[in-house]
Amino acid sequence: MSDHFDKPSDLHTACCGHGGVDHHKRQTLDMLAQGGLAAMLGGLAASLPSIAQAQDDDVVRIGYLPITDATPLLVAHAKGYFADEGLEAEKPTLIRGWAPLIEGFTSNKFNLVHFLKPIPVWMRYNNNFPVKIMAWAHTNGSALVVGGHTEITDFAGLGGKQVAVPFWYSMHNIVLQYALRAAGIKAVIKSQDEPLAPDECNLQVLPPPDMPPALAARKIDAYIVAEPFNALGELRANARMLRFTGDIWKNHPCCVVCMNEETVNAKPEWTQKVMNAVVRGAIYASQNKAEVAELLSRDGEGYLPAPAPVVTRAMTLYDDHEAYTESGAIQNQAEFQNGRIDFQPWPYPSATKLIVEAMSDTVVSGDTTFLTDLDADFVTQDLVNYDFVKTALEANPEWMNDPSVNPGDPFVREEILKL
Repeated sequence: MSDHFDKPSDLHTACCGHGGVDHHKRQTLDMLAQGGLAAMLGGLAASLPSIAQAQDDDVVRIGYLPITDATPLLVAHAKGYFADEGLEAEKPTLIRGWAPLIEGFTSNKFNLVHFLKPIPVWMRYNNNFPVKIMAWAHTNGSALVVGGHTEITDFAGLGGKQVAVPFWYSMHNIVLQYALRAAGIKAVIKSQDEPLAPDECNLQVLPPPDMPPALAARKIDAYIVAEPFNALGELRANARMLRFTGDIWKNHPCCVVCMNEETVNAKPEWTQKVMNAVVRGAIYASQNKAEVAELLSRDGEGYLPAPAPVVTRAMTLYDDHEAYTESGAIQNQAEFQNGRIDFQPWPYPSATKLIVEAMSDTVVSGDTTFLTDLDADFVTQDLVNYDFVKTALEANPEWMNDPSVNPGDPFVREEILKL
C-alpha cells in the first residue's frame, strides 16, 4: 500500500469507488442545510413514484453512509440478526452524502437509517418531518485531522485556515466550534477566496468521502469527520491526527439510529424486532472490533469501500499508539477510559439536551430561527423514543460491558467536556 496518491481523484477512487466530487449533491446539501428540505420534497414525489410506494411491506430497508457510524445496522444485516427476528432485510444501500440519505429517508426509500444526531433535531423542528431517534449508533468515532502541508499543532493554529465539516447540523461542528472558542478563534463561513483574519477559521460543508481528496489537494487545511475517513487521511492523504473528539467530549454520540415516527406508531411489533437486531449488532461490534472491521471492509463483505487496514485502524488504534499520546491527540484517556470508537445504543437524554443547547451557539449557514424557542427538555422527550431500545437492552444486558457505559447507573450519566 502506498503512503499517498499522486492525484486527489486517485484517492477518491481507492476509497469510494468513483473518481471525483459530486457537485450536484454538494449543491443539494447546501440547500438542505439552509432549511430547504420542505421545498425540495415538494417536487420529489413526482420524480420518485416507485420510491414513494416502497414502504407498503415490512421489509427492512437500510440506507447508510460509508462510515463506521453505521456499524450496528450493517452488523445486524451481516450476522443475520434481522432474519433471527423473522424479518426480511434487503442489502443495505450505500449513500455517499447526508443530503441524498435524507432524501431517501424522507421519500420512504429507507425505513432504517443513521443520521448525525443534530440532523433529526433540524428535520423535526425546522422542517416538521416526523423523524424519531430510536437509539445511538455508537459513541466517539470521530476526530480532527490536519494536513501534512500545515504546521498546525493545536486549535489556535486553525486561525486563518480552511476546515471542512460533514454537515452544519453535526456534532462535529459543535465540538469543533467549542474548541475554537476556547482557543480564541472565531468560526466564520466565507467564500474560500475571501481573506481571513488571523483569528478566523473558515468552515465549509463537504461530504465525508470528499474530505481526504480535498486535503490531499490542499484545498482545505483540516477536516473533522467520522471514521474511517480520519484513518484514511492518515494513511493516504498525508494527514496528521490533531485531536480525537471522544477525548474532548467523553463518550459523545455522533450518529443515531432513526425511523419514521408514523412507522413506529403503526408497527410496534415490527419496530421492536428491528431494534432487537440493531442492539445485538451494537453489542457484537463492541465485543469484536477487529473482526467487525475486517467484515465490513472492502476486503470482507464490502459494506464499506475502504480497505481492511484503514477500517481496522479506525476501529482499534488508539491509546496504545504512542504517537497519539505524544502529540496530544489523546489527553484525557486516564479519566475517560474510552476507545477510538465504542458501541452502546442507549440514547442518554443529557446528551440530547446538551446538543440542543449547543446548537444555538454554533455558527451555521442558513436560517436558525427554529432554535430560538426550542426547549431542550421538551426535545429530549419528544424527539427520542426510549421504549423499544430499552426493551432490547434489558433482554441483552451485555451492552453494559461496553467501556462507554457506567454499569452502576447505566441509563443516566453526566456530560463531560474537557480540552
